[in-house]
Amino acid sequence: MTVNLANEKLMSVLVGPHLSEKSSRVAEKVRQFVFKVRRDADKKQVKRAVELMFGVKVTAVQVVHVAGKVKRLGRSIGKRQDWKKAYVTLAEGQDIDFHGNA
Repeated sequence: MTVNLANEKLMSVLVGPHLSEKSSRVAEKVRQFVFKVRRDADKKQVKRAVELMFGVKVTAVQVVHVAGKVKRLGRSIGKRQDWKKAYVTLAEGQDIDFHGNA
């Protein structure tokens, strides 16, 4: 029962892939993939979650805190939420395919 709860919590660590020009370039050159993760997630949780969900071997994880931008709509000013992203480096020969190309 505790294993299922631990796996369930790990499944919620990754919010989704962060697909951008930079993340695509980094994925091709150094096998690093970028994920949006929960703000309370740490490197160990991110590593275990990626290994569990995608069945790959992770060698390194770097985490970046992204500050939300200040936005205006007319006279009112608001701020977007802060978020966190993780750069996950995979072992040699490992790959994750987000686009579904076989």
